[in-house]
Amino acid sequence: MTRRSLRFRLTVWYGLVLFAALGLFSGLIWLSLRQRLLSEIDEDLAARAGQFERYVVHEAAEVPAVQLTDELEEFCQALPPSSFLQLRGSTGFEFRYPQKAASPKNAVRTLNRSFAAAGETFDLQISDSLKTAHHTLELLQLLLFSLVPVVILIACAGGAWLSRRALKPVDDITAAARSISIENLSQRLPAPQTGDELQRLTEVWNTMLSRLESAVNTLSQFAADASHELRTPLSVIRTSAEVALRRARSAESYRDSLGEIAEEAERMTQLVEDLLLLARSDAPSAAMPKEALELNGVVEEASAQLRGVAEARGIRVKSEVRLNQPAVVSGNRPALRRLFLVLLDNAIKYSHPDSEVKVAIARDGQTVGVAIEDAGIGISEADQPHIFQRFYQADQARTDRGFGLGLSLAERIAHEHGATIEVKSQEGAGSRFLVTFSSMTGAARE
Repeated sequence: MTRRSLRFRLTVWYGLVLFAALGLFSGLIWLSLRQRLLSEIDEDLAARAGQFERYVVHEAAEVPAVQLTDELEEFCQALPPSSFLQLRGSTGFEFRYPQKAASPKNAVRTLNRSFAAAGETFDLQISDSLKTAHHTLELLQLLLFSLVPVVILIACAGGAWLSRRALKPVDDITAAARSISIENLSQRLPAPQTGDELQRLTEVWNTMLSRLESAVNTLSQFAADASHELRTPLSVIRTSAEVALRRARSAESYRDSLGEIAEEAERMTQLVEDLLLLARSDAPSAAMPKEALELNGVVEEASAQLRGVAEARGIRVKSEVRLNQPAVVSGNRPALRRLFLVLLDNAIKYSHPDSEVKVAIARDGQTVGVAIEDAGIGISEADQPHIFQRFYQADQARTDRGFGLGLSLAERIAHEHGATIEVKSQEGAGSRFLVTFSSMTGAARE
C-alpha cells in the first residue's frame, strides 16, 4: 500500500470537496435559471392570453362572427413570431395563428384557458417556443462544464501551495525532533507564536521533553550514586581478601578479614534490596495489595523490633500508641512496617545517648497521623528540602555508613498509600516526622 503525504491527502480532499461544492452550485444555478426562464415565459403567455381574451370579448360583442376571424388575424400580427394561438368556440368557431404552422410539442410552452363571450364558450390555447430558453441554458451548461474543471485545477494548485506553506512548521518541527537524542535532551523544538494547534502541540512536546530530560538525569544520577555506593563495599571486600591472601596468617586474623568481608557483603545486600524495592515502587504496575488494618499494631511491631537497638545505644523508645483507640487505614502491612522502621531507625541513629524517641498516633476526623520525634542532631534548613532524594545525606550524617535511601523509600511507600510525610526539624534540637493517612471510617479491622 502506497503511503501518501499529508500534503497530498489534504490537496486531494480539498479538490474532492471543491468539486462536489462546485457541482452542487452549478446544478443549483442551472436549475434556478431554468425555473426563472420558464416562469417568465408562463407570465408572458398569461399576459398575452389575458389581452387576447379581452380583445375577443370586446370584438365578439361588436362584429359578426364572419368578420371576427379577420379582426383576430390583425390582432395576432402584434404577437411575437414564435407564438402559436388556437381558439375554438362552442358553436363550431375555430381560429388558428399562424394558419399553416404546426406546434412542436417538445419545444413549446403552452397555456390553456376558457372564457365566455357573446353567449358562447371559447377554449384558448396559446404557446411560445422554448428555443431561446434552451439556447440560454445550453450556453450556461457549456460555460459551467468548461470553467468548473479549470477552477478546480487552479484551486488544487493553490491548495497544494497553501498546504505546503501551512505544513512547513510541521516539517521544521519534525526536523528539529529528529535532531534530538539522548545526548542533547536539553534542546527544544521551535514553537511558532501563532496561537494555533501547532503552537500548543509544540509546547506539549517541549514539556514532555523537559520531563524526559529530568527523568533521564535522575536515572543517570541514580545509576552514578548506586555505582558509587557499591564501589566502596566492593573495594573493602577486595582489599580485605587481597591482604589476607598475601601471606599466611593466624586463624584469628583470617576470622577478622572474613568478618569484615561479611559485614560489607551484608551492607551490599541491604543496598541491593533497597534499590530493588525502589525500582519496584517506581514501576507503574507495582503490586502492593492493601487491606484494612490498624496502624496501632504496625507501629508497635516496628517499635518493638528496634527497641533493643535503641537500648544498646542508651536511647529510650517511648510509645504513646493507644491500643483501645483503633486507627484503621487501607494499607500493606509489610510496606508500612518498613516505612515506620526507616523513620524509627533514623530517629535512633541520630539521637544523643540517654535521650528519648517518642512514637504517637493521633486521629483527627478523617485522618490518622503517626508522629516520630527525637531530640537528636536535627536537620539544617538547607538540607530539609533534599532529605527525601535518593542517596542524599546531610553533612552531619556522612559519618554514618548509610546509603541515603531510607527516607526516599519511606516517602515512596507513603505516596503509594496516599499519605504524606512532613518534617519539622531544628539543627541541634531534634526532628519530628509526621505521616498522615486517610482514615477508613467504619472499616473492618484486620
